[in-house]
Amino acid sequence: MVHYSKHGKPIGTHENYRPCLRLLRRECGDWPVSAFGPKALKALREKMRLAGNSRRYMNDNADRIRRVFRWGVSEELVPAEVLARLDAVEGVRSGSAGVVEHPPVEPVSDVVVEATLPFLPSVVRDMVRVQRLCGCRPGEVCILRPQDIDRSSEPWIYRPYRHKTEHRGKQRLIFLGPKAQAILLPYLTRNPQSYCFSPADSERLRNAARREQRQTPLPKTKQAQPVARPRARPPLAFYTNDSYRRAIERACDKAFPPPKGLKSAELKAWRKAHRWAPNQLRHAAATEICARTASLVAAKEALGHSSVRTTENYVQPQYDLARRIIQEIG
Repeated sequence: MVHYSKHGKPIGTHENYRPCLRLLRRECGDWPVSAFGPKALKALREKMRLAGNSRRYMNDNADRIRRVFRWGVSEELVPAEVLARLDAVEGVRSGSAGVVEHPPVEPVSDVVVEATLPFLPSVVRDMVRVQRLCGCRPGEVCILRPQDIDRSSEPWIYRPYRHKTEHRGKQRLIFLGPKAQAILLPYLTRNPQSYCFSPADSERLRNAARREQRQTPLPKTKQAQPVARPRARPPLAFYTNDSYRRAIERACDKAFPPPKGLKSAELKAWRKAHRWAPNQLRHAAATEICARTASLVAAKEALGHSSVRTTENYVQPQYDLARRIIQEIG
């Protein structure tokens, strides 16, 4: 568990192992370790396929099972030849019959984002704008603090105190240009150690706006000192990835209301088609950087990837750019 912890708190990696290990235990729990081989691994993978899981999910879980056996070999609990046999199993290839293939994540259109912004709380609205401009990860914009921003040079440099690849000794630099700086300036006057984007601030601003929009006067007993209703769970000091995503989903439901009379399955499909996630802002930023610079390397550095191959998954094909370049040189 220590291996899957950061700053003394567990990360979600170990949770990803639970489904495949449950399946392994249910199907092969009473087998001797030496009896588990390629056919058994393929049989487990087939169980995942029949359950409707995607190709990527199947391959990822097969890799996790292999890593469990690799750990067993390192602890001298599993014969090395068992792992060698499992390593011979290739992943399910794209286009295989009967395998679900999830579409790749696409960048969200700026038109869609602009249509959603009026329905977001002001704090989350600024988070969306900053993330779109700098291309950072959702978790990195959630934990932004004044003390983590170096304003001594242009553009500003944001060094998140924790990030995805810190356990590998990687440094994460996020550059903040003039537009992002203008959005952040009002948030930088607070305590340097506090979070810029606070759910408590968002709640306070929302309640103030509701009071201003109130049509009927408040009772005299509440006019002098309004008393807020006690909350079962007070707001956190910063947004989490989940609370950030949920705020955007609620705004999408208001910005793109479904037609009346939809059934449950139809309503679910409508919302799925008309909602976007924070990580799509990162894809949009990568696509724009690549289009302006004609360089995957520039997008790679801005997004903090270790490999250009990862960046390729974030960038939409630049057919217009290719057409313009060929027109100029051909």
